[in-house]
Amino acid sequence: MPELYEQTAAELSALLDAGEVSSKEIMSAFLSRIDSVESKVRSFNSFDREDALKQAEAADARRSQGAVKGPLDGIPVALKDVIAVKDQPLTASSKILKDFVSPYDAHVTELLKEQGAVLFGRLNLDEFAMGSSTENSGFQRTCNPWDLERIPGGSSGGSAAAISALEAPLTLGSDTGGSIRQPASLCGCVGMKPTYGLVSRYGLIAFASSLDQIGPFAKSVEDAAILLQGIVGHDRRDSTSIKMEIPDYRAALTTDKKWRLGVPKEYFGEGLDPEVRAAIDAAIKSYEAMGHEIVEVSLPTTDLAVPVYYILAPAEASSNLSRYDGIRYGHRSAEAKDAIDVYYKSRAEGFGPEVKRRIILGSYVLSSGYYDAYYLKAQKARTIIRNDFNAAFEQCDALLTPTSPTAAFKAGEKADDPLSMYLSDIFTINVNLAGLPGISVPCGFTSGGLPIGLQIIGKAFQEAEMMAIAHAYEKQHDWSKRTPAL
Repeated sequence: MPELYEQTAAELSALLDAGEVSSKEIMSAFLSRIDSVESKVRSFNSFDREDALKQAEAADARRSQGAVKGPLDGIPVALKDVIAVKDQPLTASSKILKDFVSPYDAHVTELLKEQGAVLFGRLNLDEFAMGSSTENSGFQRTCNPWDLERIPGGSSGGSAAAISALEAPLTLGSDTGGSIRQPASLCGCVGMKPTYGLVSRYGLIAFASSLDQIGPFAKSVEDAAILLQGIVGHDRRDSTSIKMEIPDYRAALTTDKKWRLGVPKEYFGEGLDPEVRAAIDAAIKSYEAMGHEIVEVSLPTTDLAVPVYYILAPAEASSNLSRYDGIRYGHRSAEAKDAIDVYYKSRAEGFGPEVKRRIILGSYVLSSGYYDAYYLKAQKARTIIRNDFNAAFEQCDALLTPTSPTAAFKAGEKADDPLSMYLSDIFTINVNLAGLPGISVPCGFTSGGLPIGLQIIGKAFQEAEMMAIAHAYEKQHDWSKRTPAL
């Protein structure tokens, strides 16, 4: 029998239901695994061992009384350090929030607590979710478990690396321009971004409010479906939260439906690594062999993704991050002489270089004389991008693309070249701009043994179908079952 930490959340839930294992034993197994590999991977900013075991014991007590709350009851879930859990640290991997402890729960946290999930650990990220490599963390660099000299992707690098390194069966991340899907691709796990509005953003530290979405990381599509089911639902505290009937995502995975799958020609041009292209081509052929129809489609505004995103996202960030002023909460400079000096010095000391870069860029594009030239034009281009997807979906049920143009690169390789770093998200950004769901599933490895991800882009609020398409591919291959040697 595999070790408990090697098993999927679905398998662990079945073992709990059968009475073959306790939640405390599961949590203990993952804590031992963390003790074994965390010094190499550095996925976690912090975790409370005693509290995790206490939650697991409470789950066991419920189970002994026949009061099981569902498939997540007693299952460990670790969270990206931008999602609020009451009385746990909430740092956004930034020195400006280094000692901050959350006074409240995020909506997703409330839902998971109601379902008995064991919420443990704060996972590392690029500071305020701004980055594609988790090198921008104010605390530490997370390593890719497949090659410790390489990056795990970002900004949710800790969330992806923890799954890949078998330090947690389920994790949550946030995705503003690919921050779930890109690290999932580079770490060889499943990562899914829901449709904008499906999951409440209440209690998520804001980066770009019109783009941010919380979503699951997991070892399998089935696990991702279980965790997604646990976090969806209307929330009156989030004005963008949608009221809708929620399907049974896990039940919808198994279907005999034959799909029409679109391949956007613009995603297969210059800049795509040949080994990544070969793996994606093989995945497309696999769908054909299963009897699904493949059609070529066009998304002509694909090349606008990066410029539009890096106007809109920093503009929203400059507004959202104005609250970190050294007055209300967070770091306050000890050197300040007056109120204005508090603002200047606290923000200068607390924010890292990438966050400062984006605040300055965002403030510039929103400033008098430049708003119409940049921000307004970018909003118009965003509408055109969304219309392109709508046109493509008239021809197909979902889109198949690479998740990332390359496999994981070496730490420091792009640190001095922000534009090159930004291009890491070229295949994921437009999904956020259009508000669509996307999922990355493992689809192969490079000759050097690095994971490659296939991205499936679905229609708005059609997560059930999108995940069924991903599950159909996953069942044909063992990529998701492979783990790194740590």
